[in-house]
Amino acid sequence: MSRTADEGKTNGPKHAQKVDNKTYLKELARLHAELVKLQEWVVKSGAKVCVIFEGRDGAGKGGTIKAITERVSPRIFRVVALPAPTEREKSQMYIQRYLPHLPAAGEIILFDRSWYNRAGVERVMGFCTNDQVQEFLRVVPLVEHAVIQSGVILIKYWLEVSPEEQTRRLESRMHDERKIWKLSPMDLESYRHWYDYSRARDEMFVMTDTEFAPWHVVVSNDKKRARLNLITHLLSQIPYQAVPREKVSLPPRQKSRGYEDPDYPYKYVPEKF
Repeated sequence: MSRTADEGKTNGPKHAQKVDNKTYLKELARLHAELVKLQEWVVKSGAKVCVIFEGRDGAGKGGTIKAITERVSPRIFRVVALPAPTEREKSQMYIQRYLPHLPAAGEIILFDRSWYNRAGVERVMGFCTNDQVQEFLRVVPLVEHAVIQSGVILIKYWLEVSPEEQTRRLESRMHDERKIWKLSPMDLESYRHWYDYSRARDEMFVMTDTEFAPWHVVVSNDKKRARLNLITHLLSQIPYQAVPREKVSLPPRQKSRGYEDPDYPYKYVPEKF
């Protein structure tokens, strides 16, 4: 992963224009159809897929996950976004609380942040010691290797955003009633630590960017482009095939046999529009 002179920034492809909405919707519809094919293949084959989404606040993890799951079954594509650990969980082996959420046969698990919290927010915000961070970075490749050896397809994404774009997105949350819930006190505090996060990311990559579980970096200054590129790449990482489908047709509806709607005082929702 190359750097500019400013170590907090990530080099990536430069585009003169953002993806227009018409192109985005057309390509997303095509990719949604492929995700449905992937879903059918995972169920039929019993495959186990685990996808990790990490990145800076405001990099677009949530929107990308939403784009992936928009047209598929939440029973197959399950999103895991764990809250802060309980006192009991704090006393466990660090990665222990994540293990029950790994996929079983026929499941695709999307981690909206993951065990890599230890290498990022916990480290930068002082929620763990440096010794704990170093032990995590040493052990996690061994754990991920064991996960892969168990038959799980493990894919890791890091979404990177420029400092200017991050500022724009976080400021937009401050003035949008639909997004204000996304702006937590932790987001505001982490915003101050741009370069601490950059250094933490760099060391995390050095220690955990392995041949068997590499990090895939997505530059997400253009959200639409990033989503299309990530979904396309995700599909390329899984050897799925279209599963033959039986032709579907609606059966004939039963006869009423004298049924009539009852004279019941239904409480209809008022029609305001």
